[in-house]
Amino acid sequence: MKFFTLQKAAILLCICAFSSTKSQEINAPKFGKGLFNLIGQDSTWSMKVGLRFQTLATSNWEVNNGLSNPESSMMIRRSRLKFDGFAYSPKLQYKVELGLSNRDQSGASKYTSNAPRYILDAVLKYNFHGNFVLWFGQTKLPGNRERVISSANLQQVDRSLLNSRFTIDRDMGVQLRHHFKLTDRFLVKEIFSIAQGEGRNITTGNLGGHQYTSRVELFPFGDFTGKGDYKGSDLKFEPSPKLSLGFAYDFNNNASKTRSNQGAYMTNDTGFYSTNISTLFLDAMYKHNGFSFMVEYANRTADDAFAKNSDGSLTGDEVQVGSGLNLQTGYLISKTIEVSGRYTNISLDKNNAGQAHENQYTLGLSKYISGHQLKVQTDLSYTDVGFKTNQLLYRLQVDIHF
Repeated sequence: MKFFTLQKAAILLCICAFSSTKSQEINAPKFGKGLFNLIGQDSTWSMKVGLRFQTLATSNWEVNNGLSNPESSMMIRRSRLKFDGFAYSPKLQYKVELGLSNRDQSGASKYTSNAPRYILDAVLKYNFHGNFVLWFGQTKLPGNRERVISSANLQQVDRSLLNSRFTIDRDMGVQLRHHFKLTDRFLVKEIFSIAQGEGRNITTGNLGGHQYTSRVELFPFGDFTGKGDYKGSDLKFEPSPKLSLGFAYDFNNNASKTRSNQGAYMTNDTGFYSTNISTLFLDAMYKHNGFSFMVEYANRTADDAFAKNSDGSLTGDEVQVGSGLNLQTGYLISKTIEVSGRYTNISLDKNNAGQAHENQYTLGLSKYISGHQLKVQTDLSYTDVGFKTNQLLYRLQVDIHF
């Protein structure tokens, strides 16, 4: 019933937008640039409405002297409705993104009133002076590069194990963004963020302290074409080498979840267990003439990773501390076909009970019918899971983006 209510609200919003043609212009852009664009009659506001979804088929097997226990599934991996534009002035922009698929809305918790998680992004962006932009609302934190890259613009079917283990994802807070040039070409971008530290769509008060994130990016050869530093693949075929080096540090004060602002809540006999959690990210993106290479490193530490009751006894919950390394490369053998490869290593702390090191090897193939807006992607992954059974995974996905 709640999902149906969201559907009705989204449909009504689109109908209202279409029906108000007397007060604004409606432009039907070309494929991939939104369903339609609205511009206020007095040019004091605008709205672009977009829709995208991904249809995913997977098959996986256990690998132990042969293939066994096969499983397969099909699902709508993601389905998103997006609104963005400006309000009152082009210096005040906004973005709203709603998740419509079951996977988009999963993760409700009894500690947040079992509320569905419809809202992905709801953020205002105010360019108040020069190159300074203030963001306020719920959106992605400036953590690892792979997470900030939209799921619509990925080089392979989905993100790596490093992202799923260490990402700090979305949160509610304030971000200050700025950029400047050291030379005519050398560009520097800085981001400073203060967030609630509880993740997205929280309905209750802050359980611990706040979350502080800083990120600096260096572009020694200048900026990428079409924001290519946050898009998989070199679809722009950069005519000269482009490189972005990223450094990010996140500190979550008195965090109560197993993965900083992500994961499960850690409870004890007095309510919630909390500890300070720090996460470091180092990454780089390189592109030139159809070739791309991305590397990411993540490391998470905690003051005390093992949740305890008031008497010092262990609760069984623990912070996932450790490190991860991801190497990913791709080459466009034509303007529309790309082969890609990825290696990911996850090394959780040996004191974490039952945690195994993981090595994953992935080979991917993509057909870009209309860039990232319409593409077919497939990949095959082999995962070596330490002392557990190794796994083989095949995926096929179709992505369409209006």
